[in-house]
Amino acid sequence: MSSSIRPSSDRLLSLDAFRGFAIAAMLLVNNPGDWSALFHPLDHAEWHGWTFTDWIFPFFVFISGISMSFSLARRGQIADRRAVLLHTWRRGATIIALGLLLNLFPYFHFESFRIPGVLQRLGLITLLAAPIALWCGWRAQLAWFLGLLAAYGLVQTVVAVPDAQGVWHRGSLLPGEDVGAWLDRTLLGGHLWVRSKTWDPEGLLSTVPAVASQIAGLLAGRWLALRGRDPAEKATWFMVAGLLCLWAAQVLDAWTLPINKNLWTPAYVFLCTGWGCLVFGVFYWLLDAAPLPRLCDAMARRFQPLVVLGMNALFLFALSGLVARLLGLIHVAEGVSLKAWLYAPIKALPVDARVASLLFALGFVLVFYGIARAMWARGWFVKV
Repeated sequence: MSSSIRPSSDRLLSLDAFRGFAIAAMLLVNNPGDWSALFHPLDHAEWHGWTFTDWIFPFFVFISGISMSFSLARRGQIADRRAVLLHTWRRGATIIALGLLLNLFPYFHFESFRIPGVLQRLGLITLLAAPIALWCGWRAQLAWFLGLLAAYGLVQTVVAVPDAQGVWHRGSLLPGEDVGAWLDRTLLGGHLWVRSKTWDPEGLLSTVPAVASQIAGLLAGRWLALRGRDPAEKATWFMVAGLLCLWAAQVLDAWTLPINKNLWTPAYVFLCTGWGCLVFGVFYWLLDAAPLPRLCDAMARRFQPLVVLGMNALFLFALSGLVARLLGLIHVAEGVSLKAWLYAPIKALPVDARVASLLFALGFVLVFYGIARAMWARGWFVKV
């Protein structure tokens, strides 16, 4: 296999491709030409339920768990586990700091900026999951996974809290009325998502089941690392596990807390873990486990753009957030932002407004693929 396709022998090509798929999807859904003109799958579910867009963040969490399993296992073999833990905690803290910096930019209003965020959650679950990854076997990790989901579901069901108007609720999952929303208002009041103000989709309490999503990735990583198992068998069991998780998600959705991304409910964890296993299982079989080497080689060439994106995913996500904000802040004329100026020719095309909005997003993805490709060609890989 050409080194230009497989960057190094110790990397799992399918994991890079899956990560690239996730970052490409995130760039696509986060940067439409017009937020009021979206195809339904390219927008989050309004509350309960899910769309394609609701896959993406949990996929990053699942991938992070797989990567953590590999990384900590490798480091733990050659270094003291406490030193490895401190290194991982520094990485998590750096990701949190980067997320806070992006939320502060460009005005740096410390009294009102949003504290939670996507990068903040990724960093926080890295801090919380690292000890579990280092000191727990697969049975203990499974117990943590189930225990965190059960504890979260119990708290959300039985604890009574007041809403923003002071009305008390027990077990309510309406926006701003659940326990997580109350906790966020109590501890982070004035620093929540500007579109809601009384709750946050990356709030504190819902980070608990997000850690469970990370642990699902840890378990997937342990399965991948098992010796003596045929790769095709591993890929098959990813498919089986994915289907079982989707079945569990439907049961939980019907009988307990419904599927809800903003609340990161247990049903949502199983749903996204199930889809994560299925999508990654396909990548793994095609790129690493297929019994015909020529097939793997052909698929490696086909999926190289995703691999290129996946090898600098965190950098690309952070840069895209910065660029998207600058496109709205920079004005080329009175009342005309740089984004509006760039979008105007596309918006003028004789197509549906949703198609025009999608075309702008696709252009955004292509620009960032160009950046990723240039970095990859020069061997520039940004690590935190």
